[in-house]
Amino acid sequence: MIIVPIKEGENIERALKKFKRKFEKTGTVRELRARKNFEKPSAKKRVAMQKAIYVQHLHLEDEQ
Repeated sequence: MIIVPIKEGENIERALKKFKRKFEKTGTVRELRARKNFEKPSAKKRVAMQKAIYVQHLHLEDEQ
């Protein structure tokens, strides 16, 4: 459960912004979207491999 303590006289907009930030950090929405569509393990592995290759390529370019 997310708890956002509100100080005396604090603006409700600021408290709502804090709540949204904490909620985003939990990753609930991201997990729901991932579970909405089933993705085969082989497809997940392929995407992870492509991402790793891309990141490695960026690091190599940065070194040169």
